[in-house]
Amino acid sequence: MREYCRVERDGALTLVTLARPERRNALHVHANEALQEVWDDFAADPDQHVAILTGGPDFFCAGNDLKWQAEGGKVGGVRSGFAGLCYRFDLDKPVIAAVNGIAMGGGFETVLNCDIVIADETARFALPEVRHGMAALAGGVHRLTRTLGRQRAMGICLTGRMVSAAEGRELGFVNEVAPAHEALRVARDWAATLLANGPLALQATKHVALQGLSTADIGVACRTEYWPVQRMKASADYVEGPRAFAEKRKPEWTGR
Repeated sequence: MREYCRVERDGALTLVTLARPERRNALHVHANEALQEVWDDFAADPDQHVAILTGGPDFFCAGNDLKWQAEGGKVGGVRSGFAGLCYRFDLDKPVIAAVNGIAMGGGFETVLNCDIVIADETARFALPEVRHGMAALAGGVHRLTRTLGRQRAMGICLTGRMVSAAEGRELGFVNEVAPAHEALRVARDWAATLLANGPLALQATKHVALQGLSTADIGVACRTEYWPVQRMKASADYVEGPRAFAEKRKPEWTGR
């Protein structure tokens, strides 16, 4: 199953690379199943704290493999959605997207589910489903509307038009535009910055931020006791952080 992607671990960093170049990294059900296993493993591994998701040098992901579907291949979804990620609402560990070239349909939806997006200057994004009589139902219409607001999101969703990396940065769903073919290098720099922080603090921060989006009353959101925050406060890292600051040294995180 893992022939559809490559997984590398570099210390506490997991690098996931989509690997269907013959289909511009378009994904079918078997690829989605493989990626679901990858993200299950990442979520369960206490020694892995940050992930980067990337594609090839010329494309990130062309979305759902419509050729496979037209050829009569098995269709269907997986529990955690497109790329094993789009319906995964309980992953508190940060995920960075490193985007070279195109991110179309499900590829763009996957990008929108990542926490930080690094796009090289050649990157292009689109939700073209409406052009094929379909809709971006892997979370794209919901996430884009929440990120951009109604009118700007609808201007993309209802036309299926392409959005450049520079426009994505201006609109707010791209964090940084990298030189051509250097998105992964820049994403690694961001990952290094994240990994210098407390891993349980990262997870608590992401959990609280995303859960708070579903709470209309900010007062309720601020007063809610979230379990990752309780875990963080009970950890050895919660003692190590202030101690390292007082001793003017780098903290030695354990994630426990």
